[in-house]
Amino acid sequence: MFVQATRSRRQNKTYVSYLVRESFRTSEGPRSRTVCNISALPPEVRDLVAAALSGQTCVVLEQIELSHALDYGGLAVLREAWQRFGLKKLFAEVPQVRQRQLLLAIIFGRILFPCAKLALVEQASGTLLAAACGLCQQSETFDEDDLYEAMDGLNGRWVPIEKKLYAEAFPQGVSLVLYDLTSVYFEGKGPEGLGAYGYSRDHREDRPQILLAVATDPQGVPIHLEVLRGNRADTTTLQGLLGTLQRRFGIQQAIFVFDNGMSSTLNLETMRKEDLHFVTRLSAATLREVIAQLPQNPQPQLCDRTKLIELTLEGNRYVIAGGEHRQQRDLARRRARLEKAESELKRLAAVRRKKPNAQKLASQVGRKLQQLKAHKYFQYQVDEKGQLQYQKNEELIQSEQNLDGLYLLHTDLEGTRCAKEQVLGNYKNLLAVEDAFCQLKSYMEVRPVFHWRPDRVRNHVRLCFIAYWLCAKLTNEWRAKGATGEVQRILRQLQGIRVGTLKIADQDSKRLLTQIPPKLNTLLGQLGLLPLFSQPPAWAEA
Repeated sequence: MFVQATRSRRQNKTYVSYLVRESFRTSEGPRSRTVCNISALPPEVRDLVAAALSGQTCVVLEQIELSHALDYGGLAVLREAWQRFGLKKLFAEVPQVRQRQLLLAIIFGRILFPCAKLALVEQASGTLLAAACGLCQQSETFDEDDLYEAMDGLNGRWVPIEKKLYAEAFPQGVSLVLYDLTSVYFEGKGPEGLGAYGYSRDHREDRPQILLAVATDPQGVPIHLEVLRGNRADTTTLQGLLGTLQRRFGIQQAIFVFDNGMSSTLNLETMRKEDLHFVTRLSAATLREVIAQLPQNPQPQLCDRTKLIELTLEGNRYVIAGGEHRQQRDLARRRARLEKAESELKRLAAVRRKKPNAQKLASQVGRKLQQLKAHKYFQYQVDEKGQLQYQKNEELIQSEQNLDGLYLLHTDLEGTRCAKEQVLGNYKNLLAVEDAFCQLKSYMEVRPVFHWRPDRVRNHVRLCFIAYWLCAKLTNEWRAKGATGEVQRILRQLQGIRVGTLKIADQDSKRLLTQIPPKLNTLLGQLGLLPLFSQPPAWAEA
């Protein structure tokens, strides 16, 4: 049976009739007859009759609902990237399958919703995190003890994992290695034997900390991570890194780029003996010494911060670089310190003291100037009556102002092999390491660290390292396709794409993807990710 619309004309008017017809066969061939006329029914009712006769299921609108809708988009991209980058067997040496799956869940969680292990179950609620990692979506609880046990599975197995990451990211090896350090502080005592008080890059000298040493390639893809004791001197870390890179990854010839904190004479001599090359920045004091040895003719060029000056002194090759932005920044920074320091000195000088103590006041002034990083800019003295007198060190201030925006680079590469512009470019690549630290300490939420055992602190940072490795690879891919946004932000936006179950009359009918907004759909097309969202994959069954 079917619904047939017939048209007829009477007195220049067209009439449409809707008839329910039935087909049947006779000895003379197929025939049809009218069963009833439904023209008087409302259009929506006629449509229901037509749909029912064509075999479609018709239900009351109130009986249709979308249930079990779970966040899916970012997880789909991460799962596909994990497999495409050859990481399915990354944790092959971890003995239990469930532990390997939980480690993957921690890594995906680091990227999409950084949180403490205790909060992972709450953050994963409403998402397909468990299913994306091969776990049971209905029953997985992400128990904290299970997560800690999975992390413990990395003990003694990190070296082969890091080798696999290196082999996947750099099949042809690396020729340029960027290296830098940062610190991560603890709110409590920190892990025994690892957490210690030291120079804090976070300006939290009052907290114990650990050091993170990270080596990357020029595109920011990490090569190696080391967790060090919090009070290690920067200069003592480089030789250990060189040995690890040579022994673990077979890097025998490369150019190493690092900041002035690692530029000790011993480190540079070691690199020369190992036939490794370097580009490093030297201190402002060394810059002043080098400029003092310049003849008078080249010195006027220093006024133009856009020009590079190359020179060789005592067999060492230097490049003096700078920029107008850096010049304005240095000037503004020094002025701010001088203003704060002078204001504080005026306040201290104006205080009336019943029992003046010259030594105590001088110590107080010195500590305050040190705190404001302005001690070198002032000369001060306190007389027997407790009167504070001070004056600016104008000669030093003028000397610094003449060098604002300039910095000194040192390299052992010959000019025929590496021009001065390339030396500067290699050093500027250190921004990639700073970005890696930003990712590790901010987006991946290395800090705060909620672990107190040294091995768990190391394994926590290592999982953050893998999460950043994955994001760095995606970043390079997506930038090549014209995307400029941060990978983490894009993935979190894609999490708004959900997978749900269509339920009709209390019966599960089919799995559906929620509608993708036009803006996200355009982005998916740009990144070549639309095939991932054509239909719900088999693993997304909730």
